[in-house]
Amino acid sequence: MKNVIKFLKNKSGATAIEYGLIAALIAVAVIGGVGQLGTSANTTFNEVSAAM
Repeated sequence: MKNVIKFLKNKSGATAIEYGLIAALIAVAVIGGVGQLGTSANTTFNEVSAAM
């Protein structure tokens, strides 16, 4: 019975999962931002190249 109570009080696994989800959300946001920045930079370089 003591092992069951100890298991229910242990929150380290849930905390690790939460940190993993936060890291995944940040990674998705960074990937989206970098993708948008890359598209914008590509458009700018194409405009400069056409002007030359």
